[in-house]
Amino acid sequence: MAKQKQKTDPNYKVIAENRRARFDYAIEDDIECGIVLEGSEVKSLRVGGSNIAESYASVEDGELWLINSYIAPYEQAKVFKHEERRRRKLLVSRKELSNLWNATQRKGMTLVPLVLYFNHKGRAKLKIGIAKGKKLHDKRETQAKRDWSRQKQRLMKDHS
Repeated sequence: MAKQKQKTDPNYKVIAENRRARFDYAIEDDIECGIVLEGSEVKSLRVGGSNIAESYASVEDGELWLINSYIAPYEQAKVFKHEERRRRKLLVSRKELSNLWNATQRKGMTLVPLVLYFNHKGRAKLKIGIAKGKKLHDKRETQAKRDWSRQKQRLMKDHS
């Protein structure tokens, strides 16, 4: 059987990834949500200037907000410029919103942005993780597991 070539979707593109989130938090679940953007913000994201590493999500007044995310200014936008670190509204269903509110208020969880990307339709989406903060010993344990798996791969490679 001949291998079939996988077609890569031209619209799908990862814009920003929060790599530190999986190290600092134990992520229990994740949700894909839409994000309300201005025109110059979308153009800037297409160029690739954004950062979600220091940002977080919060449920306030029955709405979900992305706080402290950075989208670089778009140079060609002369008149309609956007604020770089403004609060951006996130779009989820009412049921998901109530689940997120319950997780944060009752269970003490945190909403951490994981990945900002354009989906296959070319729309900007944000994947949010419902997470619990790791303690220092948990982080060390994660690091030890990662180191051991690397060591194991090296040993297997050498014996092959």
